[in-house]
Amino acid sequence: QVQFVESGGGLVQPGGSLRLSCAASGFTLDYYAIGWFRQAPGKEREGVSCVSHSDGSTYYSDSVKGRFTISRDNAKNTVYLQMNSLKPEDTAVYYCAANTMRSRCMSGGQLYLHEYNYWGQGTQVTVSS
Repeated sequence: QVQFVESGGGLVQPGGSLRLSCAASGFTLDYYAIGWFRQAPGKEREGVSCVSHSDGSTYYSDSVKGRFTISRDNAKNTVYLQMNSLKPEDTAVYYCAANTMRSRCMSGGQLYLHEYNYWGQGTQVTVSS
């Protein structure tokens, strides 16, 4: 079975930090471009960050650039998302996913949902005082 398991979510105060983990099983994560997405209540799921398979290049949405960092540990078959300087608007369920259609994790400066076919169940991140 192909599975992603996200962990590390929780409640944090504004300005705080949190590190999310995405552990893969049933497939080798290193073979795919990996993306992080988030979805807040009443809003569409949006791409946050991704790392490419072809050259390891990374991408960040404008809203998180300079605050979030994506990294990959192939030995542990895990991808991480370090989140610093968190804001209330970062509150959402965060998902990791694998792109099975291209080696680059994005195109035209965007992450396209239909290109990501392996998804985790998500982990809740709440930023509040």
